[in-house]
Amino acid sequence: MEKLRRVVKEIAFAQDYTKLSTLHQTLIPILSLASSLYKVVLSIRHYLYHLGFFSKHRLPVPVISVGNLTWGGNGKTPMVEFMASWLADSGISPLILTRGYAGGDEARMLTRHLRGKSVKIGVGANRAATAACFLKRHGYLDPRDYLVEGNWHEQGSRINSRKIGVVVLDDGMQHWSLQRDIEIVMVNGLTPWGNHQILPRGPLREPMKALKRADVVVVHHANLVPNRNMNTRIPLDIICNGAVLCVSAIGSANAFVQGMEKMGTLYVDRLDFSDHHSLRDTDIEMIRMKLKELEDKFGFMPVVVITEKDYDRDPEILRHLSPYKVMALCSELQIIPCRCNGDDDFKKLLKDIVEVKFLGANQN
Repeated sequence: MEKLRRVVKEIAFAQDYTKLSTLHQTLIPILSLASSLYKVVLSIRHYLYHLGFFSKHRLPVPVISVGNLTWGGNGKTPMVEFMASWLADSGISPLILTRGYAGGDEARMLTRHLRGKSVKIGVGANRAATAACFLKRHGYLDPRDYLVEGNWHEQGSRINSRKIGVVVLDDGMQHWSLQRDIEIVMVNGLTPWGNHQILPRGPLREPMKALKRADVVVVHHANLVPNRNMNTRIPLDIICNGAVLCVSAIGSANAFVQGMEKMGTLYVDRLDFSDHHSLRDTDIEMIRMKLKELEDKFGFMPVVVITEKDYDRDPEILRHLSPYKVMALCSELQIIPCRCNGDDDFKKLLKDIVEVKFLGANQN
């Protein structure tokens, strides 16, 4: 199954099908048929929402959706953390709604990163029901108290309430049952749209025209896109001039590996698993064999680098790979200034959109 997933992903991001293997070529017609059926299902679902057959829930506080148009590796979780941290620092307590996919590794990471801040995290597939439960338990702020009276930050600091002021919807672009006031779409700058095909033949969750729903589009991994001169400083001196094995089960392993290569590492090898994959005994054995090969090749012990999400999914990996050193790479979203616009301008843009869309909707 893991091999099949890898093959499907290679097809989804292939730029030249003539270079694919016979196995890849054999699967393309099957994937194309499945994609056509999936597109029909999407159209029917969208039409039923349009007719009102399926209802959209409106929460009493602004909802900021962070989602993507393609599968995994688009930086949703760092953006959710950025938004929640900013709101909490402004005195407005946010509620993060996440589905808790694959054992809730993302929820655990967010909980650890946001510890000490007035942030609540609700986990559940039915995010409208989860939100209702949290709003009933903690109460909520009237958005007009901090949206209309001057500076948002000043008003939030004055209120400084533990009541919920804003909901941040994680992976919300295709979660149509909950109305949102801001649609933030994350795009992987290294492989924006793959082969431009719908799942499962391509990486698109919806047709490209769905991008029109976005209020804000954020390019993730912008510092890795060619023709950018960025200096990335990560306190991992131990890997400089050494051999590194990147082990990951995330949506965009290429960006993870390229980031490690930019840090001056002597040699970088990799083992990629499908997104949210939980390591089995056979996987651990395969990792150990790869580490032994690198040790024999270079004459010293290589270092294993995993992502923080992978660590939260399987913290026992640190023990299973002893005596090899295992390090978890932590990430934090950084707004890259462009045309004199920085993170303050980004926050102001979000504030302006919330004021216009949320207050306007409540006045109609």
